[in-house]
Amino acid sequence: MSPLIIHYPDLMPYEETWRAMQAFTEQRTSETSDQIWVLQHFPTYTLGLATKPEHILKTNDIPIVQTDRGGQVTYHGLGQLIVYILMDLSRKGWMVKPLVSALEESVILFLNNLGIEAQRKLKAPGIYIQEKKIASLGLKIKKGCSYHGLSLNVDLDLSPFEAINPCGYAGLEMTSLKKEGIELNINEVSQQFLPILLEQLGYSNESF
Repeated sequence: MSPLIIHYPDLMPYEETWRAMQAFTEQRTSETSDQIWVLQHFPTYTLGLATKPEHILKTNDIPIVQTDRGGQVTYHGLGQLIVYILMDLSRKGWMVKPLVSALEESVILFLNNLGIEAQRKLKAPGIYIQEKKIASLGLKIKKGCSYHGLSLNVDLDLSPFEAINPCGYAGLEMTSLKKEGIELNINEVSQQFLPILLEQLGYSNESF
């Protein structure tokens, strides 16, 4: 068994991908390899289990999907790198906190490599550049296994975030690599970010 399989399904509808993650997690066994899915989504608002109605400020033609992940409302769209982590945490002896920490640290290290100082915020998962949010996290743990993951804003239209309180915070400004002056496309970001992420998650070079 390979400890890890990486898939690159490219541009995918949100709900189809979410249902596939659920099915994979439900069917996996203690022998199933972990998987990481690297992709983009068509424009979609997604609601976490903690989402309150007042955080949706106005509706538009972008679909809204209620999900089973943690957290609040967010937006996914073209130009945003999505990385889903389908990991057997019990096999690694991890709880959810080390996974969240590893995901956040991987984004911080990646941004540091680009000359951008980024940080966490207490009780507000995700990664921030000063007061602007560039990466969001949302996870579901079932049968000791994770799914969902993180989103990193690369070069996307940020205006759909104006219709919501991103992650439940009124007035939270979102940013992207492009807005911060970094001219990298999704593929370039993926190639640079994935090795950092895999190291933080504890996968060796022989794992994939």
